[in-house]
Amino acid sequence: MVPQWFIELHPAWQALIATCFTWGVTALGAAMVFFFKEVNRTLLDAMLGFAAGVMIAASYWSLLAPAIEMAEDSGIPAWIPAATGFLLGAAFLWLSDKLIPHLHLDYPLEEAEGPSTHWHRSILLILAVTIHNFPEGLAIGVAFGAVYAGAESASLGGALALALGIGLQNFPEGLAIAAPLRREGFSRWKSFHFGHLSAIVEPIGGLLGAAAVTYMKPLLPYAMAFAAGAMIYVVIEELIPESQLHKHTDTATVGAILGFTVMMVLDVALG
Repeated sequence: MVPQWFIELHPAWQALIATCFTWGVTALGAAMVFFFKEVNRTLLDAMLGFAAGVMIAASYWSLLAPAIEMAEDSGIPAWIPAATGFLLGAAFLWLSDKLIPHLHLDYPLEEAEGPSTHWHRSILLILAVTIHNFPEGLAIGVAFGAVYAGAESASLGGALALALGIGLQNFPEGLAIAAPLRREGFSRWKSFHFGHLSAIVEPIGGLLGAAAVTYMKPLLPYAMAFAAGAMIYVVIEELIPESQLHKHTDTATVGAILGFTVMMVLDVALG
């Protein structure tokens, strides 16, 4: 049961609260470094697979499918806003990868992506996660904005399901940043601090997404598809390769199947 006070809030406030929740779950994952210096790699790969499954399911049920339904009433072929937004979202992440120095989990420093830099390995690791946390926040903001805009295929339950699903997959992301920093000799507090800061962009993305679709309703299907394209880019370019890197392929794959199922159930049940 959603509290009445939350229902009556402006979507920007709803998105801010929801993305602060997802940020908090990232912090909870990062806080595991207070209890463990080493994290079982098989378990981490399973959680990264789970995160990938959640994001794939969320991209379709919470974003792409509603975007197509909304576009059906626009007088143009429904696939145009979905395809355009999806491609733009993926292009945005591709461009971010090229312009921002970063390093994916467990890759050697020589394989850092983006412009050449002398930044410390830890900063590059944090930036890699920060880049893909922004579209997650954007997706949540767009989902709440769609409810306010009166889109028939959008619901408050669906927006909350999306926030809950992204929150669940943020747990391993916080751990995936904090644990390597701890292994490299950072204190527990510093590892935790950098781990949770990687998700600080989610509330920013949430506010921007909610504001954009609230005041520019025609952009709504494009914005939802944009968020979906950005999230799928992250899954293919980062989460799946990292979950498979240490050859725990079956474990990571089962994690992805479970993550997809959990997000699908959440969206169908609550949306």
